[in-house]
Amino acid sequence: MNNKKVTVLDFGMCNLLNMVRAFEHIGCTVEVTESPDVARQANRLVVPGVGAFKHCIEELKSRDLDQGIAEFIASQRPFLGVCVGMQMLFEQSSEFGSFEGLGLLKGRVERIADHDTDGQVQGVPHIGWNNLVTPESGRNWQGSLLDEFAGKTPAMYFVHSFAATPTDESIRLADCVYGGHRVCAAVETGNVMATQFHPERSGPMGLKILQRFVNC
Repeated sequence: MNNKKVTVLDFGMCNLLNMVRAFEHIGCTVEVTESPDVARQANRLVVPGVGAFKHCIEELKSRDLDQGIAEFIASQRPFLGVCVGMQMLFEQSSEFGSFEGLGLLKGRVERIADHDTDGQVQGVPHIGWNNLVTPESGRNWQGSLLDEFAGKTPAMYFVHSFAATPTDESIRLADCVYGGHRVCAAVETGNVMATQFHPERSGPMGLKILQRFVNC
């Protein structure tokens, strides 16, 4: 497998420029595609996403890209979802109603708390830098997408109002803490890796995550 080739899916709801530049910065050849057939055949597939879950999943499905993603993941090749690209992997979202996701991971996407654990109002969306911590399950990062940061608490860049809650806690790779509440920041199971934060906007630390993905 060519470790320098990455395919980024474009379904009209993505901030592609930063993602493409980040992968190019670490020496990758980046292919941007709207084709489900190209997605199925990729060496490594990246699905970013910005905006509302409803609009993203509708655009994805209207272009038959939902099937392309499912078939790619079934092939066991490395997959990375970012932000809404992570959320869409789950079964359902409550953003602006109730909408079905791809159902490739079990769990729901729900609004993050607008009050901290002391009952004080906190800003939503959650915007800015926040540290990653290991989940309460005790899962460590050795051998994972976050292997570089085992034993550390790296800061990554977040912009979101909703976040996934996996049904299976064993797939939960990392959390961040916002207003005293734990928020799922990353999941990993088999060949599927996904982050709520934006590695492409997280400076040198984020580039290390993308490099780890490329080296999988």
